[in-house]
Order: sequence, then C-alpha cells, then structure tokens
Amino acid sequence: MDLGLSDKTALVTGGSKGIGLETARLLAKEGANVLICARRPSALAEAAHDIKQTTGRQIHTHELDVADLAQIEKLPAAVQSSIGHVDLLVNNAGTGTYKPFLEVTDEELQYGMAINFFAQFRICQRIIPMMQKRGGGRIVNVAGETGIMVTNPPFLSSCTGPAKSAEIRFSKILANEFAPDNIRVNCVVPGFVNTPERFAKWERELSKRQLSPEDAEAERAKWSTNNAMRSTRWGTPQELANLIVFALSDAATFVNGAVLVADNAMDKS
Repeated sequence: MDLGLSDKTALVTGGSKGIGLETARLLAKEGANVLICARRPSALAEAAHDIKQTTGRQIHTHELDVADLAQIEKLPAAVQSSIGHVDLLVNNAGTGTYKPFLEVTDEELQYGMAINFFAQFRICQRIIPMMQKRGGGRIVNVAGETGIMVTNPPFLSSCTGPAKSAEIRFSKILANEFAPDNIRVNCVVPGFVNTPERFAKWERELSKRQLSPEDAEAERAKWSTNNAMRSTRWGTPQELANLIVFALSDAATFVNGAVLVADNAMDKS
C-alpha cells in the first residue's frame, strides 16, 4: 500500500529511543525527510546512524528539551534550516511518574505537565502556522493509557494520568479547530510498551534502587500479573510506530480527532 509519505517532511520529538525512534525509522523507510528531536546529542547521533544503516536514508537531528520553553521557541528556526517546513508532526516526547499521590513532589508535578501536555501544546502552537502556510498537515500526539483508565499498583498515576488526559482532549479540540485548514490531528494511546529506557525509570521508582538485569526481569513479570495485564502482553515500539504512521498517511484521510488506543485489549474494568 502506498501511504503517500514519500517526500513529506516529518518532525518527531522524543525521536532517539523507543516509539519515537521506530516511528522515525518507518517514516524514513516510506520516503519522508525526517527531523528527530531529543535531549541528548549522543542518543540523537546513535539514532541517526541506526536509521541510516537500516533504511539507507540520512535523517536530521536537533537537540531539544521539550520542557524548556526557550528551546521550543527556537524550534521553527531549526526546522527551517534543516527540513524547511513540517508536513507531519509526531509529539512523542514524554514520561511518567508512578508514585503514591502523597509522595509526588511539586517539582515532579510541574515537570510532568511540562514534558507531557505543555510540550505538545507549545510545539503545536509553533508548528501549526507553518502547516497553514503549506495548505495542511497531519499531527499525531502520543499520550498514554493512564489518561483513560486508573491503573493498578505499582503504576499509580495521579501525577501522569491528568497530563495524559489533557493530551487526549487537546488533540480532539485541535482536530475540530483546524479541520478547515486541512490539518488532521489524532491521538495515539499506547498501553504497556516494552521500551528499555522507560523500564529503567520504572524500576528505579518502584523499587527505590538500581536493579540487576535478573531482578528487573523478575519485577516486570510481577507487574504483568496485575488484573489489567492478565490477558495481554507488552507491546513493541514497532507496533506503535505502525499505528502512528498509518494515522499520518493518505490511508487515514477520514481519520481526524480520533483516540487510537493500542493496548491488546487491556482490561479497563
């Protein structure tokens, strides 16, 4: 199937690891001119090399902390100097804090909103005018299932869940407002996805210590026995990338304002 992405320009935040990396790889494979953003230059360089090795295509990189407004202000200029404009935007950067409500610090609360919801709001506000000048565009905001369900311990989400909920509602509002400008906006909501970097963060928070590989694997097995996961499995970044790229493609021209949940039928009762 021709997804109609050849020669499109794509901006992917959180593009050096996990879902963002696999989305950038698939977009490059489909012929898009891709710019990935992330905080660490070394991770960006490694991701660009990896994509070049697997697709034969060179991608662009830009160092960006999406929680830093000053850096976001410079993003349009970075886009213009690298890929010129944006046809496709994937707001993938984000994280989660999984702690009991009374243990969440004000710093964690503010950072959680900044790196998740505020980042998507601010980046869209700066990229959408570029799309309007081009006569249209496509956006996928990546949220998380804590935005639509209450997760069981140890994934306590009083800090992260509200930010993810805001991302979902925000996506639907944008889709409605900018449909006349030929800009489609959808929200992809992953369930549990096997991304090593996020696993490491979960492990540190939940166990309050650095775990050996063997102990970490035992913890993951224990997490998987909670009620929400008994009938499912961990997803892969590649599986989420497939959905994101579909939502950006010409195959999804009637999909706008959708909340696309990918969780292998996780129990939400």
